Amino acid sequence: MEATNINIDDVISQNASSRLFEGGFGFEKENVRVTLNGELAQTPHPAVFGNKREHPYITTDFSESQVEMITPVRHSVDEAIGFLETLHDEVSLNLDNELLWPQSTPPILPEQETDIPIAKFDNQGSEMEAYRNYLAENYGRKKQLLSGVHFNISFDEVVLKQLYKTSEDSAFSYEQFREQVYLKSLRNFKRYRWFLIALLGNSPVVHSSYANECVRHLPKLKDDSYRLMHAGSMRNSMCGYRNKENLCLNYNTFKDYHQSVDDAIEKGLISQPKENYASIRIKSLDEGETISHLEIRLLDLNPFVKSGVDVHHARIIHQFLVYCLLKPELNVFDIKTQDRAYANHEQAASFIMDENAFIIADDGKQLPMQKAIELVLNEIEHYTLKYLDEKYQHSFAELKRMVVDPTLRPAVRMLKELKSHAFVDWTLNKAKLYLQESVSKTYNFWGLEDMELSTQLIMREALIRGVEMQVMDKLENFIKLSKNGKTEFVMQATRTSLDNYVSVLLMENKVMTKKVLQSAGINAPEGLEFIDANTAHSAFDYFSGQAIVIKPKSTNFGLGITILKQNDDKQLFERAVAIAFEHDSTILVEKFISGKEYRMFLINDELVGILHRVPANVIGNGQLSIGQLISKKNKDPLRGKGYKSPLEKIAMGEAEAMFLQTQGLDFDSVPADGVTIYLRENSNISTGGDSIDFTDDVHESYKEIAVEAAKALNVKVTGLDMMIDDISKPATQSNYSIIEMNFNPAIHIHCHPYIGKNRRLNAKMLDALGF
Repeated sequence: MEATNINIDDVISQNASSRLFEGGFGFEKENVRVTLNGELAQTPHPAVFGNKREHPYITTDFSESQVEMITPVRHSVDEAIGFLETLHDEVSLNLDNELLWPQSTPPILPEQETDIPIAKFDNQGSEMEAYRNYLAENYGRKKQLLSGVHFNISFDEVVLKQLYKTSEDSAFSYEQFREQVYLKSLRNFKRYRWFLIALLGNSPVVHSSYANECVRHLPKLKDDSYRLMHAGSMRNSMCGYRNKENLCLNYNTFKDYHQSVDDAIEKGLISQPKENYASIRIKSLDEGETISHLEIRLLDLNPFVKSGVDVHHARIIHQFLVYCLLKPELNVFDIKTQDRAYANHEQAASFIMDENAFIIADDGKQLPMQKAIELVLNEIEHYTLKYLDEKYQHSFAELKRMVVDPTLRPAVRMLKELKSHAFVDWTLNKAKLYLQESVSKTYNFWGLEDMELSTQLIMREALIRGVEMQVMDKLENFIKLSKNGKTEFVMQATRTSLDNYVSVLLMENKVMTKKVLQSAGINAPEGLEFIDANTAHSAFDYFSGQAIVIKPKSTNFGLGITILKQNDDKQLFERAVAIAFEHDSTILVEKFISGKEYRMFLINDELVGILHRVPANVIGNGQLSIGQLISKKNKDPLRGKGYKSPLEKIAMGEAEAMFLQTQGLDFDSVPADGVTIYLRENSNISTGGDSIDFTDDVHESYKEIAVEAAKALNVKVTGLDMMIDDISKPATQSNYSIIEMNFNPAIHIHCHPYIGKNRRLNAKMLDALGF
């Protein structure tokens, strides 16, 4: 193998910046499904995920029992891990009395290896099934169950083009420069990959049922497991999942690489390109014309974190790849160099805990393993530290601690814990703990927690169904959904193509909403409309002594609304008018309708959820002030801000202070034990209210009125607010009134009510959109 004539070191070193850390990131993760006893599951791939061949995110690897989770390309490591964790949650939640095994080495396996089920596909997947049968025959089914993580990384195309443009060297084209960025990074990665295996390797133990020629003579750690004497990563060792012979391919150019793969196939070393089980591989998305990204395959599952990937470890690997790009190559990447890299790989995987372990340096001399680790760490620091942001600096600090203190390395940590626990019991406890974590938060889309919760729920349901999703505008919660040639754009979960523009305008304009409803014979509150404060102030006497609502003409989420139960304080009235005008140029003063308020959610003329929303409140204990009680209630993990959690925190603002004032109270008042104090009259969840599901309890007549109201405005998705005196009695002309119809109703309050059943409105929205 001759070296390429293209040297990109000067271009890179002279123009390197923190932007080299920009790029695309994705993960592919395998987890074996197990019974609650830790035995390999024999059940088919869960039907809820549909056709495994077509699903973009959830499929199977070698075995029918081996789930593979695939993230799309994300623009940060953290966001990619968030997507992976959400995938892990949804898969876990949709298993039937099974768990995801959080170890790279397999669980309790059947006595007969042929009882390990190979993944089954439909007729169009016959080649995929045939390849798996080939692997079973050539490598064995047990070895195929070694599971891990593939980390896909690409460099940002704009950054690479800018780097190239700054170079005055026209000896090579941009395409050649770009190719060498990837190939140089890969060559150095293969040279020094032992560093990552030594520090991050995490498969030191195998179950006794895995016994094969590599482990049958090893000492037992416990009755149910063996320990590879000095190994940190059995999966990366000679006993792990590797080609039968070390493949020394040509990485000088992409063309050379293709030719060397073809030569390996012709020699019978592998059957096809994807059988190259290297620790890092070249990937192409255009049928081999160009390199799209690099696939790093040496990461073991980390049983200490739910997703199987520690975010610090992922950032460390990314930093290491940038180091590989920046570090000059000290020798030709020929067969001799590759053989040395394989030898170092094996030392790191199989002998990392042996005090005599060594690494063969670039000059051919042996170095003690720890000394070699420290030297590479210093080089990583030298080449990359100045480009690290705060998150990456934190992760690099974690790396330095692992270098200095081997007890912090994951394999050492696991062995320490397994000294007092059986392998299967310890791993099952982890799996059960992670399942409980998944159950406890079924609403967040990790990595995108700053988006509205309703949008996160839509994306979680899309993920299960195999609907591809793209965040188009994060701040506006605008997403794109696609499947089988169908595309829909969705804003804030419920603003979709289902509704026409006029219907949205009608709901946004509260005066028009009332007029249309009243013309259809549906009750709506009486009131007056004002376009300036002075005219509104003059209406105080007209409404004197009455219970009234003062609100913006166009509003959503209960913003700018004040309810005065007894309008007898002109100063309070005028302040409420001012608050309403802060949100719109036109306001309404309406008669307050008695009864309880119910939010009715309709999709395509079907009522799919009803909530009673209790206004923001606290219950006294005779000791704490109202302000202290609010602070205590706001500590509930279900409460947050900005519609990113099922319940909103209760504010202590002007509106709340004014409402307390009408009761002769303030935030310093100490209510008696058991006394409920309300902070607002309006019951919006967005202002701190509590949600209680009443879908099955409301009389059918009110549901029929809600459907007629939606039809009157020709609206397909709406959150309708109805005041009802008694939900058990039929509707009459005098015992109900529709006070509002919302064009952008939240779905999360129906999916995660304070009390009651999850009505799965995220699923119903995707049904309505045709997914």
